[in-house]
Amino acid sequence: MKTRVLITAAVGTLGAVLLTGCMQSLSEQVKGDPNINIKKRTDDIKKFDPKAKQEVDPVRAHADDPVLGPVQMLRPTINRVELMNIEHTLDIYNAAEGHYPQSYEEFMTKVIKGYGITLTALPPGWQYAYDVENHKVLIVRPNDAGPSAKAAPAGKK
Repeated sequence: MKTRVLITAAVGTLGAVLLTGCMQSLSEQVKGDPNINIKKRTDDIKKFDPKAKQEVDPVRAHADDPVLGPVQMLRPTINRVELMNIEHTLDIYNAAEGHYPQSYEEFMTKVIKGYGITLTALPPGWQYAYDVENHKVLIVRPNDAGPSAKAAPAGKK
């Protein structure tokens, strides 16, 4: 019985030591990744041009790493919730004013600035864009954004 307790304690201690080592290396892996920094905020939203050559991010969560999966899901989840918040704010604006913002300028002045909305900053090359016709904020990457903008903003691979 004593041997069993000692073996269990030894395995538990070894597991804790290994887990601590793994967690430190995970934090080091995540530290330099620009796709994971969720503390920076912005209210910079461009006007969406449907004719421009650009990639539109569908803002869907995707995790392909069993260890870093929760971290990969973080940014797309936050982005989706923030975009849903803007949709809700636009619905409130429509109910109060009787119409959605009729121009990009009205959207920026009365919705974004008026309600004090800020969004999580995106990785380099990606930007928020307001589609006036559909009353939606999208995440886009212009095709001329350059090679540093290859990383998808929302866990998209």
